[in-house]
Amino acid sequence: MKKFTLKKSEPRRRPEDYSIPYQDLLNAQQLEAVFHDNGPALVVAGAGTGKTRTLIHRVARLVESGVSPEQILLLTFTRRAAKEMIHRASEILDDRCKGIKGGTFHFYCSQLLHRYADRIGFPNNFTIIDTADALEVIQLVRTNLNLHKKAKRFPNKNTLLSMISTSINKHLDMRVVVTEMYPQFSELIDKIEAVADGYKEYKELNFVMDFDDLLIRTKELLEQHEDIRLQVASGNKHVMVDEYQDTNKLQASLTALFSSVHKNIMAVGDDAQSIYSFRGADHQNIMEFPVLFENTKLIKLEENYRSTPEVLNAANQLLDQATFKFNKQLFTNNEEGELPAIVQAPSEHDQSRFVSQVVLQLREQGYELSDLAVLFRNGRDSFDLEIELNKNNIPFVKYGGQKFTEAAHVKDVLAHIRVLVNPLDTIAWNRVLLLMEGIGPKTAQDLFEWIRLAKNPYSLNPQDAVSKAYYKQVQALSELLVSLKENLLSVSQTVEQIVEYYKLFCEKRYDDYPKRLKDLEAFVHISGNYTSLPKLLEELALDPISTSVIDVEEKQKEEAPLVLSTIHSAKGLEWKHVFIIQCLDGIIPSAYSVDDTEQLDEELRLLYVATTRAKEMLYYTYPTLAQSHYGDYFTKPTRFIAELNKTVVEPWLLEEESTPLLTDENSSTELDF
Repeated sequence: MKKFTLKKSEPRRRPEDYSIPYQDLLNAQQLEAVFHDNGPALVVAGAGTGKTRTLIHRVARLVESGVSPEQILLLTFTRRAAKEMIHRASEILDDRCKGIKGGTFHFYCSQLLHRYADRIGFPNNFTIIDTADALEVIQLVRTNLNLHKKAKRFPNKNTLLSMISTSINKHLDMRVVVTEMYPQFSELIDKIEAVADGYKEYKELNFVMDFDDLLIRTKELLEQHEDIRLQVASGNKHVMVDEYQDTNKLQASLTALFSSVHKNIMAVGDDAQSIYSFRGADHQNIMEFPVLFENTKLIKLEENYRSTPEVLNAANQLLDQATFKFNKQLFTNNEEGELPAIVQAPSEHDQSRFVSQVVLQLREQGYELSDLAVLFRNGRDSFDLEIELNKNNIPFVKYGGQKFTEAAHVKDVLAHIRVLVNPLDTIAWNRVLLLMEGIGPKTAQDLFEWIRLAKNPYSLNPQDAVSKAYYKQVQALSELLVSLKENLLSVSQTVEQIVEYYKLFCEKRYDDYPKRLKDLEAFVHISGNYTSLPKLLEELALDPISTSVIDVEEKQKEEAPLVLSTIHSAKGLEWKHVFIIQCLDGIIPSAYSVDDTEQLDEELRLLYVATTRAKEMLYYTYPTLAQSHYGDYFTKPTRFIAELNKTVVEPWLLEEESTPLLTDENSSTELDF
């Protein structure tokens, strides 16, 4: 028998040993990440530095180097992101990449739990409940414990689920969660814990798991069963985690368990874009990665391919103010542009006029509306702007935040206005009356029948129709309506008085009433732009403040809309021109964060994320004078832009256009910029 000796193949180690021309496609920092071999690595990828491109090429490089695709685990925060990366890796290499294990933490944990269900006392066909199902279970538990009938307000099912999830994801005792985040329910901690225990017991008895359980149970499975941990981790020769700055404590622990045999773990993320602590994400995870994984190689991606040098200079100076960070300096070879603008407007309405007029001017210069975006801290920060955009017939779509005119508390206030304008508005009366304790649909109908026939529908004194139990509430409403009809108040004064009356109902009905009251303060301010209550109702009905994508497409199919977005919803996106409005202390940073260094850092990161969405031009805008429930007050620009060196930003002065004597046909002014 003849023998032929096979020589050992030399392992591919250099970029030139591969079929893909990595050296031509990647910069030096990206190449270092792609060719990192064994051991832990942390890739700190600044905004716009090609993070996804780097991950895709690393996946392809590992497969091309001979690593079995089934031994590569790619964890992302959406299944879509994993599928897209694997698809793109397959396009630049071949179909072998399709064999990679890719998906979210929850998806991968679900696969493991179904495989080893018997080891945790569950059947392998256990079911996973979504958020809607979880809320139904909590409501069932709440009812079974007779907590829905308490004289003292008890948290609703949404708040209870949020408490339970926060406790799990942040590794906090329920008592800490309630005391620090929901102090109004501190006296009810024992009963809240009873709901949490009942919820857990229900899931175990019915063999169901919610999203949090998938993470908890997997961690317990791997920690309590050494044989399973070794089996799972041995199959993960290389583990990669995208957006590591958005992981919570549980996910950080799972990352260590998944990679505990080969120790080849690469985390990719940007500490400067960690802005989701309210969802349980822990900024410390990415900062402490080198501690959790010994001998970590730190690789920084700093060459930005998105923005002008001027935008990046502002971003870098913002980041210099952070306390907890990895030091990095974004740079670019892109062409130079204009300095970011700091625009001080006399009022919020002037700020809206400025944005609207610049948008129209840019459109005339050839920009598509979809090339532009307006970003803000909270959904309510754009209400005034939305009205101005509608007046100027500028189509827009809004992402993030609560839609203003669709919000229940705003609808409640509008119902009172509708009653004042039209005392025969059955629907409005029904909404107003049902706010009162003890009044149900039948009593509300009886009251309306009396109102319909009354000489003065606002002087509510139907002795026979009203029970003594809620007579005082009806009288309080009557006094408000009679007063508003008899006194000639401005629109904003009328709305302000209705909001003052409505506060008590808002506080009783909604666990998040402080946020809703902020919305109503904004509504009082916005109402000042209308000359009469009928005009306010008419314009909000015919031309709602919030416009859906469908509305925009129907209205103007030939043009994609301007984007309005909360900063949280804008992460990962980019536009040529970006306006960041309401850049005020108390908004960004939030008033609740100024006494906490970690929270203040997150607010700074939020502004950094907004800043780095801009490709060509950036506008920081704020009003000098603002309005609140207590009256007008002078504002302060956010401390973050106040700290920027004057060489990296440029103040813009707004001047009113001088006009000749006005006629009826020419009765408007414009801002000259």
